[in-house]
Amino acid sequence: MVTIDNYLDSHYIHRSNWLRAAVLGANDGIISVSSLAIGVAAASSTREPIVLATVAGLVAGALSMAAGEYVSVSSQTDTEKADIEREIQELRDMPEEELNILAQIYEKRGLKKETAMQVAIELTEKDALAAHIRDELGINEISQANPIQAALASGTAFTVGGLLPLMAILFAPVKGMEYWLYGFTTIFLIILGTIAAKTGGSSIQKAIVRITIWGTLAMGLSAFVGYLFGVRV
Repeated sequence: MVTIDNYLDSHYIHRSNWLRAAVLGANDGIISVSSLAIGVAAASSTREPIVLATVAGLVAGALSMAAGEYVSVSSQTDTEKADIEREIQELRDMPEEELNILAQIYEKRGLKKETAMQVAIELTEKDALAAHIRDELGINEISQANPIQAALASGTAFTVGGLLPLMAILFAPVKGMEYWLYGFTTIFLIILGTIAAKTGGSSIQKAIVRITIWGTLAMGLSAFVGYLFGVRV
């Protein structure tokens, strides 16, 4: 038997919060670490400086990504909590006005005036705060983000993404390493785009094109900077 919970769980939108953080982290890990390594490799004739720069970039990037995601999502959560507290106070101080606001929202969505008011009354009787949080503020379980979850997803994904070019650096020939990195990174980005598209139920082709184009631009500019300075270490 199909229940409403099972039906809702089958939709991809429920994965949007953690999927966004994970894809962003992995993509940033692959591109930023590869770009850093390519820039150093373009100006280096030995492996050690490339490995050192890559490891440093990997550690710093993972910590920065996790911290940044936590701070940004926490700010969003604080704003949501402040709006909810304000809504609680408004329901206490002017319940009739809040009921009319709710009815107007439903009326704008297409219900007749009488029907909209009846729906507003019934939802208010059941759980007034929940109705206003969902329909007036636009906050629901899908849109609400978890700072810890987002930080862990981003930091872990960045680390996994950054480890891929690091493996290529450890085993690829030093001569022409930037070209090896570019090739391997492109493959990694194609794999990431495919996984992200399959998980999110979107177009695989669009995801691959989008992620590889921006990755190529980042790596190309990094290599150009390395060649521009022309310092051999």
